Amino acid sequence: MRLTTKGRFAVTAMIDLALRQGKGPVTLSGISQRQAISLSYLEQLFGKLRRHEIVESIRGPGGGYSLARRADKVTVADIIIAVDEPLDATQCGGKENCHGADAATGVRCMTHELWATLNEKMVDYLDSVSLQDLVDQQKQKNAEQNVVVMHRNHAALG
Repeated sequence: MRLTTKGRFAVTAMIDLALRQGKGPVTLSGISQRQAISLSYLEQLFGKLRRHEIVESIRGPGGGYSLARRADKVTVADIIIAVDEPLDATQCGGKENCHGADAATGVRCMTHELWATLNEKMVDYLDSVSLQDLVDQQKQKNAEQNVVVMHRNHAALG
């Protein structure tokens, strides 16, 4: 079980978008360049995010995307579910037929409950992390990197 690139890219793109809120619409080409994500892939992801009312599009010159809700009201789970990312660690995809393709004759594997519980914990965790939390973490990381760069520059001058 692992989160595929679809979910990772969607969350990354949403952090990029949220970091630029209040500065006008954000273009997908800008996100594509900054995050090294294919523009056509972003278009697919943002279409899904728009349908789930997580982002809104602004058409025309100077257009782009903005958040449809405040960043503290969007969770990572919202984003991942919107782009159809499966959050399932079970072998059977939650169908409880781990040992057979037919739901009527399939039998649960011995570890089905373990993986089903992990699914619940993953969704609970991802639902507890807001887009704003991730934006705040990124801003903190950027601020710390800037301090290190300024310190190195100062030391080189001295």
